[in-house]
Amino acid sequence: MAAPAHADLTHKISSSVQLTVDASASQATRLGSTYSVSGSNVSATLGGLSAPASATDAATMNSGTYTQTTDGSAFSFSETFNGGDAIPTGTTVSSGVVGTLPAFGSVTTTAGGVAGSLAGTIDSAGTMALTAGGAGTSATGQFVSEITIR
Repeated sequence: MAAPAHADLTHKISSSVQLTVDASASQATRLGSTYSVSGSNVSATLGGLSAPASATDAATMNSGTYTQTTDGSAFSFSETFNGGDAIPTGTTVSSGVVGTLPAFGSVTTTAGGVAGSLAGTIDSAGTMALTAGGAGTSATGQFVSEITIR
């Protein structure tokens, strides 16, 4: 007589729902001061930049003295100053959150998501119900059923 068949049967079920709402964010870059001067037929005692009084200040411009080298002749002259960003007084950081965003020369801001009706459920039969939220949200559901016979 033949031996009876024998098998180990394992059934694993797992499910998950992930709901995400994007956070708002701002990235601010502090710009430095720049100064340049160029010309022809001009003699100059150059101006330039003065070092900031503190780490939160911006550099300032010193005016130069310029005179035409040969009277009555053509000349060209250009002087440019771009004032950098000073750190505004009253800028505070509490628990990693900037209370007021500095008005720096380069700022990129993204809006946060709106949960709205964002929701998700999975029952024991694997039936999924995912409800879209507002902008900047996502809902992901997963149901895995694994059967192993040995």
